[in-house]
Amino acid sequence: MTEVTKDIKYIGVDDTDLDLFESQYIIPNGISYNSYIILDEKVAVMDTVDSRKTSEWLDRLSAALDGRQPDYLVVQHMEPDHAGSIAVFMERYPKTKIVASARAIQMMPQFFEDVDFSANTVAVAEGETLSLGAHTLQFFAAPMVHWPEVIVTYDQTDKVLFSADGFGKFGALAADEEWACEARRYYFNICGKYGAQVQALLKKAATLDIECICPLHGPILKENLGYYIGLYDTWSSYGVETEGIFIAYASIHGGTAVAAHKLAEILRAKGAPKVSVADLSRDDMAEAVEDAFRMDRLVVAAASYDGGVFPVMHDFLHHLQIKSYQKRKVGIVENGSWAPCAARVMRSMLETMKDVEIVEPVVTIRSRMKQADIPALEALADALLK
Repeated sequence: MTEVTKDIKYIGVDDTDLDLFESQYIIPNGISYNSYIILDEKVAVMDTVDSRKTSEWLDRLSAALDGRQPDYLVVQHMEPDHAGSIAVFMERYPKTKIVASARAIQMMPQFFEDVDFSANTVAVAEGETLSLGAHTLQFFAAPMVHWPEVIVTYDQTDKVLFSADGFGKFGALAADEEWACEARRYYFNICGKYGAQVQALLKKAATLDIECICPLHGPILKENLGYYIGLYDTWSSYGVETEGIFIAYASIHGGTAVAAHKLAEILRAKGAPKVSVADLSRDDMAEAVEDAFRMDRLVVAAASYDGGVFPVMHDFLHHLQIKSYQKRKVGIVENGSWAPCAARVMRSMLETMKDVEIVEPVVTIRSRMKQADIPALEALADALLK
């Protein structure tokens, strides 16, 4: 049990056995399911954990309670990795009041068909408060960060923001790793579509005196909060974090890969501030999405395939579409042995994205890059660096 403040304790658990978070994101260092308890005249438990870790969490909760009974369970987010233990909790502590948004209360029967929580639920709206004694909790709506029912909670006494999935990251708390990398991959793949909603939440947070942020995944943030909030502001406004060029390629037999790496070599020789290259067939898709948002320029290079584009490139561009990729310059390189068509498909997908400028020339490679293709790659590099 970790102390957040004198009255607030961390009672969450690490999960290092899960292979894929949300059945799609690799988590080599696991994930944490964060839960907290506020011990005052009345006791408030802040969220539960995934059902995979219910037993371990209940043991930690019981130790923190030390014989007391919880008065409130604050449910900030109904996603199963946080709300998965509500039914078991209420079976053990049936007199507890569940505090949540009206939308969250409406959702509860969808997850717990055989349990009726209606006699125990208290719906809270924007700005409402709840006194625990010395501590006063204030609730703020955070719709679509990243579900519609989400609230965040501010402890006015200890100046702690319980931020739901905001400021979360991949990685168990036991993992010794730098925050920004896995927080960035988490943000763009989980919340990236909802930049406007995150901006709205940041504006609310700016009115509060926050000394500590307690997210539902990842470490408790106490030092240098301006750094974390600044990154969230950049990410959610689709601003540029790193000036540079990200080259994502999809190659069948290696020909497109050679062209992609040659373009990277040309860009570096011409003084590009940073160039990063990813093989979409082998590298982590979520990390590729992260890098596309992180940098201000992107190049997509892909082989033609079945009258369209090689599937992993289609998948990558689809990910960018659904995560609201925008405000970027993008270059295109296609490869085709007899009827190059990848560029047409990539362009059509890119044109659906807001404020995406397609940089000319589009480069076409026939099967294998040849010396005669170098001038076109040079011209694309010059256009990207202009």
